[in-house]
Amino acid sequence: MSRRSRAMKRQVPPDPRFDSQTVSKFINNLMECGKKSTAESIFYSAMDLIEQRTGQAGVAVFKQALANAKPAVEVKSRRVGGASLQVPVEVRPDRRAALAMRWIIGYTRARSERTMAERLAAELILASKGEGNTIKKKEDTHRMAEANRAFAHYRW
Repeated sequence: MSRRSRAMKRQVPPDPRFDSQTVSKFINNLMECGKKSTAESIFYSAMDLIEQRTGQAGVAVFKQALANAKPAVEVKSRRVGGASLQVPVEVRPDRRAALAMRWIIGYTRARSERTMAERLAAELILASKGEGNTIKKKEDTHRMAEANRAFAHYRW
């Protein structure tokens, strides 16, 4: 942990095709072993697949999927009197987006389609409709926070 004041937030440059910082962050999360061009080709081919399958703009489906996957509350462990309590806390906006991206990519990798672009396209289409494993994860997170609402006064 830094001894100085808060770490400076770096601005991510927007991606070349859609001119969007959100897309650029998603590509950076998708990237493995520093292979950014591979991650970009996977994402852009997934956008083309989405446009073919749904007839809508790929970025619009992507942004809708991301909005549907963003959690509003989560639980954090807190030690109180020797017991670990799951305390519900609101999620900051930048963390909401990061969690949604992480969940989408995680459940994309767990899918069984042939190529990564097909998996990503399928997961994004499902998430934009409010279905799929990513949305289930968000609902489970909300349900856990709702179940532990009694401990909300332990927030810090």
